[in-house]
Amino acid sequence: MGSDAVAILLGSALVRRSRDTDFPFRQDSDFWYLTGFDHPNAIAVLRTDGGPEFTLYVEPRDRDAEIWTGTRPGVEGARREFDADEAHPTDRFMTHLPDLVRRATRLYHVLGRDPSVDAKVTETIEGMHLRSRQGFEPTHAIFDPRSIIHDLRLFKEPAELDIMRRASEITREAHVAAAKLARGSFHEYELQAVLEYTFRRRGARGAAYATIVGGGRNATILHYIANDQKLRDGELVLVDAGSELEGYASDVTRTYPVGGRFSGPGRAIYEVVLAAQQAGLAECRPGSNLPAIHAAAVRKIVEGLVDLALLRGNVEELIAREAYRRFYMHNTSHWLGLDVHDVGLYQVDGEPRPLEPAMVFTVEPGIYIACDQEGIDPRFWGIGVRIEDDVALTTDGCENLTAAIPTAVDDLEALVGES
Repeated sequence: MGSDAVAILLGSALVRRSRDTDFPFRQDSDFWYLTGFDHPNAIAVLRTDGGPEFTLYVEPRDRDAEIWTGTRPGVEGARREFDADEAHPTDRFMTHLPDLVRRATRLYHVLGRDPSVDAKVTETIEGMHLRSRQGFEPTHAIFDPRSIIHDLRLFKEPAELDIMRRASEITREAHVAAAKLARGSFHEYELQAVLEYTFRRRGARGAAYATIVGGGRNATILHYIANDQKLRDGELVLVDAGSELEGYASDVTRTYPVGGRFSGPGRAIYEVVLAAQQAGLAECRPGSNLPAIHAAAVRKIVEGLVDLALLRGNVEELIAREAYRRFYMHNTSHWLGLDVHDVGLYQVDGEPRPLEPAMVFTVEPGIYIACDQEGIDPRFWGIGVRIEDDVALTTDGCENLTAAIPTAVDDLEALVGES
């Protein structure tokens, strides 16, 4: 932050779900990362201007409110349990704000999150300008603190990686349970139910994102979440589901053969995607970058689609004009951490960001062939396949956090067959 700086960081508030009910509370990821404080309507202030380094503004203890919504740490708990140098009730923040801003030559604050805070900051800085002849030095600039926080979050510390390994193990158990229900007598929502039951039973907060269970043609919808159709033997079911543990997400996709056997066009497409994923994983090492991983996966996909006569032409030319995007329309990787699509710059100085140890990301190629595609053999209509793993970079390569969840054809057939 530099010297003489103050950072104002707003936590999450409750969000209305319907009429008089709220969604389950989920703390802002940046706020959680910096404070570990998991209660609504909190504000953190970090200072390098000689004031207390870490101050929390929190909801005070309230016996009546706590009967309905649970115990609050309160001001005393903010100091005792969260190591705040100072703590105050949230409703005092606006009266304290002018003094906080007045002492800072550099202010870190995310504009647009709370209009009332933005207005008070602006009013205070403008007042300092008007009183500059009285010796008030106004804040020189307002900086977005996420430029610092997100670079920190991109690199996982050992304790964070341990949590993500545990989340991966929970997700593995959930996928195994779901795979055993990949039969024509079950509905998509039944697989969703066993996945999310396993997440909670093993101590995770729940799903890290909306669970996707797409059977047959539903697998060609990238973010399909209706999950309300019956599975059909002989088709495939795409399951994209990961647990959230202590705020950290796992993000895993597997494609299972409904009824226990890959066959025909479904098997052919699956094997192309598996080869693409293995090619992407082979590129996961320090010094490489996410576009290089994507390029490796794309090449295998294009080669496979040409072999299956779903694309026609020279492989290099097809890649150059992105002909594959008809069947593969997303990137192969994204950062992973406290958010399932985690923070951190993907480019630095206009170039792809080199991969470094302690970065975590996904490798997730796929092929999606919608129904009624003109010029496509109808046998391939309605087939969607994605295979996704979570990878942590090490000093000499990578650790596949989710490698214990099978991907090989024989292993998946055996897993589904156990039902």
